[in-house]
Amino acid sequence: MRHDKEGVRKMRYDPDRHHRRSIRLRGYDYRQPGAYFVTIVTQDRACLFGEVVGEEMHLNELGKIVWEEWFRSAEIRQEIELLPDEFVAMPNHVHGIVWIVEFPVGAHGRAPLHHAPLQRLPRSLASFIAGFKSATTKRINALRGTPSAPVWQRNYYEHIIRDEKSLNRIRQYIAENPLRWHLDAENPNRIGDDPLWHNLFTKRPIPM
Repeated sequence: MRHDKEGVRKMRYDPDRHHRRSIRLRGYDYRQPGAYFVTIVTQDRACLFGEVVGEEMHLNELGKIVWEEWFRSAEIRQEIELLPDEFVAMPNHVHGIVWIVEFPVGAHGRAPLHHAPLQRLPRSLASFIAGFKSATTKRINALRGTPSAPVWQRNYYEHIIRDEKSLNRIRQYIAENPLRWHLDAENPNRIGDDPLWHNLFTKRPIPM
């Protein structure tokens, strides 16, 4: 992956390097070590973070904030590991793989000051997402002068990655996301369905 002066995120998929649902699995402990694929979408699916040009994502200033805060989250949360080739910021959403690893006893980093659901557990996936949303919302609203304006949808989508085959296919999906923007379910101007997404996350694969 490389970053150019225009904020273009370029990455090539390399498998040798290490109907979505918003409802969590009942009884599943999202604090336990593992890999989780998450999607977070902007409020009203507004395209805030830049645009796809020539099959590449060009981040604007708001998109760069999102990128920075995603990886800053791993610096302040010892239980979280994030890798550059496992994240993409799109015009109105982000995809990423969140690794929850073994961690020492102690503080779990920043959490939002408002709208904190009572059921959110420390060092959990939900706690990480809440902190990321809080940090990005604060910086974005400060930059555009819109205090208290919502940036993200209240919920998020998650998928538990259970094996290496699934991990590599999701890495591919993330890397190729800008190439498939014209088929993306979050794209208000999409021209069709994305067979790769269906094959990954539904029980009814369609031909690619």
